[in-house]
Amino acid sequence: MARIKIWPHEEICPNGAEIESLPEETICEAALRNNIKIEHACEMSCACTTCHIYINTGYDSLDPPTDDEDDYLDKAWGLKPESRLSCQAKISDQDLVIEIPKYTINHASENH
Repeated sequence: MARIKIWPHEEICPNGAEIESLPEETICEAALRNNIKIEHACEMSCACTTCHIYINTGYDSLDPPTDDEDDYLDKAWGLKPESRLSCQAKISDQDLVIEIPKYTINHASENH
């Protein structure tokens, strides 16, 4: 199990959080299981960018993004070199520090 430190986000996680992952879990799954309501409008099928995050520490411990993920990341708000879709980033045993961007391109935010 790895620990994931989530930086504060004004709406989703105002105080920040530290959570533990389960084996073979994605970052999005770990966040949702810990009541951090990260957006995932496509139901984690790699068909949007609403679960876009920044991996501030531990990026190299994740499998590289697929071509599909890279294609969607190109459309994400505030893209950075350490950007990933949290629904596609499977966690290894290395701890991570992540940041949820302030905005998404989802015009009608859904409450999952």
